[in-house]
Amino acid sequence: MAWVVMGLILAVVVFILTGIKTVESSTVWQPDGTPKKLKKWKINGKQFLAILPLFLIIGGCVTSIPSGHTGVLTTFGKVEDKILTEGVNFKMPYQQVVKIDNRVQKKDMSLEAFSSDIQQTQVTVSLNFTVDKQQSQNLYRNVGISYFDTVIYPRVLENVKLVFSAYTAEELIEMRTILSEQVTEKIQEDMLEYGIEIVSVNIENIDFTDTFTDAVEAKQVAQQNKLTTQTEQEAAIIVAEAEAQKRIIEAQADAETAKIEADAQAYAVRVAAEAEAEANNQVALSLTEELIQYYQLTQWDGSLPQVYGGDGEMFPVIDMTGGNNQQSKPATDAE
Repeated sequence: MAWVVMGLILAVVVFILTGIKTVESSTVWQPDGTPKKLKKWKINGKQFLAILPLFLIIGGCVTSIPSGHTGVLTTFGKVEDKILTEGVNFKMPYQQVVKIDNRVQKKDMSLEAFSSDIQQTQVTVSLNFTVDKQQSQNLYRNVGISYFDTVIYPRVLENVKLVFSAYTAEELIEMRTILSEQVTEKIQEDMLEYGIEIVSVNIENIDFTDTFTDAVEAKQVAQQNKLTTQTEQEAAIIVAEAEAQKRIIEAQADAETAKIEADAQAYAVRVAAEAEAEANNQVALSLTEELIQYYQLTQWDGSLPQVYGGDGEMFPVIDMTGGNNQQSKPATDAE
């Protein structure tokens, strides 16, 4: 519209500045007999220059849409259903074009949220989103050009607080990826009605108060010390168990060795006994009455027995010679 107004104003200005000439064209006689000269307007050749500013109006009929954008066409403020695509487009001079960025856009935000145990956090969020080309005119019609501040930022703030309030502060420290996924899922549902696609929501950083941070560090140090102590105790138990197992194995080995030695000794005794019994058996088989008498005679030292008996009764032998069963000594020459 500005192009049209500017072109018309320049055309009028040029037309006036170049001027219009008047010349006498003819003389007519009036009824009373007096002559009257008639004047005729003559256009100055320079006035054709006033046509040139009108070409500015043509510039108002051409618009260019850059790559990655769409144009929303409005007629005196009314949003048309036609969407202007990338490149050169034509429109009426009185129509306006609002360019909507359809590329993936990134916004960094700093938010405050509270955990379920009422710990304050400072959250740094990175948001990636894009606008659907087919929904550009509806987004502009219903929200306007400042759609980020109007609908996106409030929903991000709301959903971040909602998700964070479901976890304790300690859980938030270890769940940044899960938090990002949950916030992304919730915002995607909210933005579909506006034609805005949420590509991703990344929780870049979570800062806690100094008091809470110091408490977490102290707890981690305590847990680390506890873990170290447990590790040392477990190592000591393992060593003790190994030593005990070693002693058991040694005792078992000693017992097995003693058993083997005992078995060997018993076996040797058994073999010796069996050999002796076999020898005695062979001796018993070889004995005869005559052989026994022979051994008795050869082994007798000349002494008489002190007792004799039979049928279970024993009787002393009385030496009638008075020699106490001694052998008579051989006579000497003196006798």
